[in-house]
Amino acid sequence: MDSRGGPFVSTPAAFDLSPPSPLQFDALAASLSAQEREVLLDHGTESPFCGVLLTEKRAGVYCCRLCGLPLFLAGSKFDSRTGWPSFTTPFDETHLNYVRDASYGMVRTEIRCARCGSHQGHVFDDGPPPTHMRYCINSVSLDFTAATDPLPDRLGRGAPEGHVWQYATA
Repeated sequence: MDSRGGPFVSTPAAFDLSPPSPLQFDALAASLSAQEREVLLDHGTESPFCGVLLTEKRAGVYCCRLCGLPLFLAGSKFDSRTGWPSFTTPFDETHLNYVRDASYGMVRTEIRCARCGSHQGHVFDDGPPPTHMRYCINSVSLDFTAATDPLPDRLGRGAPEGHVWQYATA
């Protein structure tokens, strides 16, 4: 059990995947802009070619905008020419949930943050080698943390959150 009374679920990289408490979730959601709420909580999609992270090229980690869980390393980002940040592999497979999405007359796979359940985007099998995967993610669903900066610790869970990620072990 963790300090919040729930089961402690950690990942191979030692991140706590236990969901935020209802009070924590409400506080995190209150910090979102209207567009972030639409995408993260209501499963919307931002317009293509407008996201602030589309052209980000620095080394670092892309984290869930809502709860701060690391989702993608900058080294897996590529220009898919779709208008949304795209990645070939997640930071850790356990940090994402995959949900069948049959909206708008299409069948796709939605990507959600495994800790807070927020909508991130979709994954497709048309990416570059070697994975051939394209994680097409809404820019407003992510926060970028430069390689020299500590990871966010929005839920007060401690290391490795709140510390600079050790890229040699990633």
